[in-house]
This record gives sequence, structure tokens and C-alpha cells, in this order.
Amino acid sequence: MSSNSSTIDSAIREAFGSFDHTVRFRISFNNKPFFNGSDLRPSTLINRPKIEVGGDDLRVCYTLVMVDLDAPNPSNPTLKEYLHWLVTDIPATTDASFGREVVSYEGPRPSYGIHRIVFALLRQFKRNNIFIEPEVRENFSTVTFAETFNLSSPVAAAYFNCQRETGSGGRRFFN
Repeated sequence: MSSNSSTIDSAIREAFGSFDHTVRFRISFNNKPFFNGSDLRPSTLINRPKIEVGGDDLRVCYTLVMVDLDAPNPSNPTLKEYLHWLVTDIPATTDASFGREVVSYEGPRPSYGIHRIVFALLRQFKRNNIFIEPEVRENFSTVTFAETFNLSSPVAAAYFNCQRETGSGGRRFFN
């Protein structure tokens, strides 16, 4: 395993704890494929991404969570996890547009540092079981949310780095 893929795994595990990639999960921004660990700027994130969910049984539903692990800044992430998007009741073999948007999409706009933005797909054991929307986006906890609504640990996840439009550099990975 390369240091880059282990860093991706650690970012995903930091947010969600255990993680078992068992469902195909494809993300594209502005009709361009997204790859784990990509560096994206806010201008490419204005419109919500297309999220395609695999599987083979339309009766199985998933919840999609998109969070920022480094809000308001990576040195002092006092608002982590910042909730950027929450969609429930996404049937397998479809995309997020078939689900119910509980928290509307808000594109990341970091003002300081390089932020890790993470997507997670959690299996629902019952359709329409998420009936309360979070009151605030700040300090959201995916793990607590999953426990409250009896969701699985992530069955698919992905992450990218995002910094302000005029930012320079990127995350440095060392062994």
C-alpha cells in the first residue's frame, strides 16, 4: 500500500472509525471523474457532485454524508466535522438525485489551510428512518448520527483536499 493510499484510509477512518468498502461508489464534479486524494478548488465545487451508487437491489437504501474534517482551519479544527451535504434514502443502483436531500449541498470554501473533505455512504436498514435534520452544520458527528438512526459503518468512502482559490501548495506526506 502506498503512503498516499494509507493517508486516504487514515483520513476516512478519522472521520468514521471502521470502514468496509463493499459498495461501488463513483463521484464526479462538473462531469469530471473524481479520484481519492485529489486537490480541488472551491470554483470546481460550486455545484453538487453526481454520486452514483452501486449494488444490485433497489430495495436497499443508503445515506450520503459529506463533511470537512478541518473546519475552520487544519491547525485548530474546532468545528469538525462540518456538514456540507446529507442525502438519505438513496436506492442502490441509482444516484444521489433519487434520494431525499436532508441538508442541502454547500460547496467547501476554506479560508485558511488545506481541508480534507470526506464522503461516506452508509447503509440504511430501513427506508425513511431519518426524520430529524441536524440543527447546525458545525460539529456534526457522522458516527453519532449513524448510531442514532441505526445506520451501518461506511460501505464506501472517498476524500479530497480543498483550499482557497488563491492558496498554494498541497498536503505533504512523509513515511
